[in-house]
Amino acid sequence: MYTRPVLEQIVSRLREPRQFIQVLTGPRQTGKTTLAQQLMNETDVPCHYAAADDVAVGDRIWIEQQWDIARLRIDKEQSSSEVLLILDEIQKIPGWSDIIKRLWDEDIRNNTTVKVLLLGSAPLLVQQGLTESLAGRFETIHVTHWSYPEMYDAFGFSIDEFIYFGGYPGAAGLIYDEERWKRYITDSLIETTLSKDILLMTRIDKPVLLRRLFHLGCEYSGQILSYTKMLGQLQDAGNTTTLAHYLDLLTGAGMLTGIQKYAGEGFRKRGSSPKLQVLNTGLMSALTRTLFNEAMTDRNYWGRLVESAIGAHLHNASVGKNSQIYYWRERSREVDFVVKSGSDLIALEVKSGRKKASLTGLQEFTNTYNPKRKLLIGNQGIPVAEFLSKSITDWM
Repeated sequence: MYTRPVLEQIVSRLREPRQFIQVLTGPRQTGKTTLAQQLMNETDVPCHYAAADDVAVGDRIWIEQQWDIARLRIDKEQSSSEVLLILDEIQKIPGWSDIIKRLWDEDIRNNTTVKVLLLGSAPLLVQQGLTESLAGRFETIHVTHWSYPEMYDAFGFSIDEFIYFGGYPGAAGLIYDEERWKRYITDSLIETTLSKDILLMTRIDKPVLLRRLFHLGCEYSGQILSYTKMLGQLQDAGNTTTLAHYLDLLTGAGMLTGIQKYAGEGFRKRGSSPKLQVLNTGLMSALTRTLFNEAMTDRNYWGRLVESAIGAHLHNASVGKNSQIYYWRERSREVDFVVKSGSDLIALEVKSGRKKASLTGLQEFTNTYNPKRKLLIGNQGIPVAEFLSKSITDWM
C-alpha cells in the first residue's frame, strides 16, 4: 500500500510526550482515514479507532464512550502506559470540542496518557470548534489533495493524466472508463461535499447560488472575475458579500478558491476581483463533456487545465505554510501567480499554449516590486512535470 509522506509527520508528533491534541484535517477523498489505519499499523501503542459516520444526530455521549474505551485499553495493556485514540469525522458531533476539552483536561489532572488524533473532512467546521474550545491544546496537520508525484508513485499517472484527472486516489482506478469516473467525482465527491459538508452543517441562505458559484468556478478556473460579474453570470440578485462568503466556504471544503490580487497593501488585496481557481483539476474535468483525448487536442481548454493544475499545486502546497498565493494585474498586463513567503516574492508566468487576453506584465511587476525570482513554467521554461514535482520552498 502506498504511504503518503505526511504519515512521517504524524508518527513523529505522536511519538513525543503527550502535549497536544493532533488534528488531521482536509478535503474529502484525500486519504485521512487511510493514513489513520496506516498509523495504527506503524505504532506499538494500543489504539482505539472510531468514526462518527453512523452516530445519531446530537449523540454527544458517543465521544465519552469512545474515550472510556481508550482509557480501559491502558489498564488492559500492562506493557504500555499510554493509548492512541483516533476519532474520525469528528465535526459530525455537535459540541464536540467542548466535550473533548473536558475529557482532555480530566486526563491531564489524573495523569492519564490518552493521545488523541482527530480527523475531519469539513476544515472550516473543525477549525471553528478548535478555536472556540481547544485553544492552546491542539496542533493541526493539513492533508491536501494528492500531488503529481504521489499519483505517479501510487498509480503510475502520467503528467497528462494528472492534469486532466487530478489528484483523487479513490477514483484513480476508474480513469479508463471516463463516464464512470465522471459520475464518481460528481456523485461521491462534489455532491457529498456540497450537500453534507457545507449545506447541512453551515447556514446557507441561498444554496442554489452556492452550487452555481462552484460550477462557475470550474468553468472559469484561471480567469479573473469581479463579484459583480459573477452575480451577472449567475443571474442572481444577491450581494457581493454573500458571494465572497460562499467562496470562502468552498475554499474551506478544498474545492474552489478565489486568488486575490497582489498590491502590496492588505486592504486592496481583499477588495480586488478574485482569480477563480479549482483546487483539484478533476473537478473541472468531471463537469465537462470533453473527454481526455479530446481535451489534449483542444489547445485553449488544455491550456486552462495546465494553468489550473499549476494554481492548485501552489495553493495546496501553501496550506499550513508561511506562504501566500496571489496574481497581479494592471490594465492589460498580468502576472499569472505571485508567491509571497516572508519578505520574499516570486513571480510566475505559465506558458500553457492557450491564447490570453492580457499581455505579460512581468517587467512592469519587476520594476515595481523587485521579486526575488521570475520563473517561466512550460514552453522554454521549467517543464510542467518538474514544477508540479516540487514544493514552493524549492523555488524560493
